[in-house]
Amino acid sequence: MKKYVLKKISTESKIDYKIDYEDKLNNAQLEAVTRQKGPMLVIAGAGSGKTRTLVYRAIRLIEDGINPENILLLTFTRKAAGEMLRRASRLLDDRCSNISGGTFHSFANMILRRYAKLIGFASNFSILDRKDAEDVIGLVRTNMGYHKSKERFPHKETISDIISKALNKDCPIEKVLKEGYPHFAQNSKDIKKIQKEYSSYKKNRSIMDYDDLLVYLEKLLSSNEEIRGKLSNFYRYIMIDEFQDTNKLQARIAYSLASNHKNIMVVGDDSQSIYSFRGANFKNIMDFPKKYKDARIIKLEQNYRSTQPILDFTNEIIRFAKESYRKTLYTKKEGEQKPVYIESQDDNYQSKFIVQRILELREEGVPLNDIAVLFRSSWHSMDLEIELMSHNIPFVKYGGLKFTEAAHIKDILAYLKVAYNPMDSVSWHRILLLIEGIGPQTAFNLIGGIVDDGRGIDYLKEGSYLNRKYSGDLEKLYSTLEMISGTKSPLPDKVKAVLGIYDPIMKEKYDDFNKRVNDVNSLEIIAQRYKELEDFLVDLTLEPLDERQTRTEPEDKDEDKLILSTIHSAKGLEWHTVFIISLIDGYIPSTYALFTAEEIEEERRLLYVAATRAKQNLYLVKPDIKSVGGNYYERTYQKLTEVSRFLSDGKILDDFVEKWALADE
Repeated sequence: MKKYVLKKISTESKIDYKIDYEDKLNNAQLEAVTRQKGPMLVIAGAGSGKTRTLVYRAIRLIEDGINPENILLLTFTRKAAGEMLRRASRLLDDRCSNISGGTFHSFANMILRRYAKLIGFASNFSILDRKDAEDVIGLVRTNMGYHKSKERFPHKETISDIISKALNKDCPIEKVLKEGYPHFAQNSKDIKKIQKEYSSYKKNRSIMDYDDLLVYLEKLLSSNEEIRGKLSNFYRYIMIDEFQDTNKLQARIAYSLASNHKNIMVVGDDSQSIYSFRGANFKNIMDFPKKYKDARIIKLEQNYRSTQPILDFTNEIIRFAKESYRKTLYTKKEGEQKPVYIESQDDNYQSKFIVQRILELREEGVPLNDIAVLFRSSWHSMDLEIELMSHNIPFVKYGGLKFTEAAHIKDILAYLKVAYNPMDSVSWHRILLLIEGIGPQTAFNLIGGIVDDGRGIDYLKEGSYLNRKYSGDLEKLYSTLEMISGTKSPLPDKVKAVLGIYDPIMKEKYDDFNKRVNDVNSLEIIAQRYKELEDFLVDLTLEPLDERQTRTEPEDKDEDKLILSTIHSAKGLEWHTVFIISLIDGYIPSTYALFTAEEIEEERRLLYVAATRAKQNLYLVKPDIKSVGGNYYERTYQKLTEVSRFLSDGKILDDFVEKWALADE
């Protein structure tokens, strides 16, 4: 009898991928990109193509038929998320622009506005920036009578910092006080009372601060099983960038969102966890495999940035870490020059060496903006800045105020905030005090009628204020706010209306108003990108723009500028040549980080981050530094001469660097 064999016919259709993933990715990247289901931890070494991996995985999911809206990409800046999605769109198509992407805070803002009533807020709640939050705490502190305390009591900025750290580190206020403010340990009960009153104040006025966005989202997800399930079923594929920088709240939010499917990929580098002062929890990335026993761990170790001698040095630095995912960075990039180690007799000789070497590099064709000088603390570069200026070398120094923290910008935004949310008493207080003749008490009374009594902006026309010297200004304020809130006019027109009443105030209030005009013009230009006032206010509050640089800007704006930066500000960046200065024990690690083993280990990671910024040249400079101690009458000077302990480990200075000796001509 003849046999007729029944073959298995696959019901799966073969996908004709637009992208040749095997050609574009190395083996480790390819596994991370093509693995679709289940929890995954991607340990991405410095310069190993982390962003490339995230971008290609997003593309691959879409090519596999996943709805882009069901993919959630969480990053630490909107810029990073935007750039990834634009890059994905260029490589594939416009479907990538529909991926849900943003920061934890912007995502929280979106979800909380949708479900605001479930947490006791109005959907048009306002968001306090850091300074406004401090002002509210100051108001609460005063109303509770603590400003009259006979004993020293923490200022509003300190209280704000304590409350924020307790929330972000998910620890009791007592622990924050013990670690950072031991002299206020006896005030823990009072600070808790202020925290409770501060929380009530915000909720009663439909206001949140940055921390509230995470706190209330986490509460919503943990307390409402229906909403948690709904969101988890919608966001079926979750990717989180820089997981080593997340705090406990953010980790719990991520785990809740993945609760129904566990399709969560977190990407990061334990060796670059350097933001514990912001609440980042190193344990999140280390404990991910404990949370998900079946998690796949993939290590990206091929480096595309640095030469092998630089990587050999950085591998050796991190080899002595007490707790880490062991990895060895390697590269196919050519280069034989070892990192250069220099000892100088003082910080001025350090500066002179850097200036001379920078001038030589510029002659060799290396642009100034591809050279960076990195340091642990901002003040470590003071001598260098003077030396650079004396040689007319233009530079920018990263750090400092944000654009939206500038007083004149905060004033303008306050007008727009009260137009959007008339219950925003913080913004009302700010703009009312701008009017000549209105002091704190009058402002308090006005806010009572507008906000507490619920009469809104119409209260500005009350008879009791009509015959005052500032009545004309109140009428202008009323008509402007009525125009902004009551019309569908374009956002740029609303901003111009505010400037109509604010411009003379700015000229009267600030002696340097002419220097502030450019900032105001920039705000107008930014407003032209937006259609809705809500989006404009959310973006400028959640993602502040960097304030324009005012330090040593060259006349020619197109001229290259040397980069000076703290190591914290340099993370994620790269340069052809990097100088790491002041490599002295007490500077790195900082004397402020010698209390626990965890703090010292983070300082080691700081040095690792700094060294892995270099592509071609790495210079390590250790000067002898004069240190001042004692009180005003008993000044003592001592030399700090010990090299950073992280360079003393093993044979780092014997086998992994080339030593140069400085000599006068």
